[in-house]
Amino acid sequence: MGILENKSVKDKIVRLRGQDVILDFAVAEIYGVETKEINQAVRNNPKKFPYGYILQLDVDEKQEVVKNFDRLDKLKYSSVLPKAFTEKGLYMLATILKGDKAIEATISIIEAFAKLRELSRTIGELSACPDKYGQKSLMQRSGDIMADLFGEDLQTNGTETEIELNFAVMKLRHKVKRGGK
Repeated sequence: MGILENKSVKDKIVRLRGQDVILDFAVAEIYGVETKEINQAVRNNPKKFPYGYILQLDVDEKQEVVKNFDRLDKLKYSSVLPKAFTEKGLYMLATILKGDKAIEATISIIEAFAKLRELSRTIGELSACPDKYGQKSLMQRSGDIMADLFGEDLQTNGTETEIELNFAVMKLRHKVKRGGK
């Protein structure tokens, strides 16, 4: 059994109410179960999900995520308002779901959120770093984290792939050049 790609988990993370979350149907995809099983686990264990562990989207939020994330287009046709699991909610869900697939999914989720936190910390340190050598080191570290998050899927044969992210204190550019095999 191999660990799920961080990219497959990272692609499911959306920003909602100032938090990184994963919608219930995406959690179900990661765990290889149906959405109703995820929601049933929550209903059966209400004490494990205090306020803030799960967010219930309202109609406007649902429309906004559908508009901003093409991959969530199928959500537009659902009559049910999805739930969004915060990082804490996902960790708690991991204590309920069992089996090899659940363990693999939990490890991938933890890794993806840890990388996002590390990237956030590194960018924060960069804004406070006064010397050029320290800034260069932090920028390199940020680039490495980005490469870890995006994984091997960026690599292509015979072409160049580039991703650029602009932050208030820095611009990250990740470029992959590959020649033919």
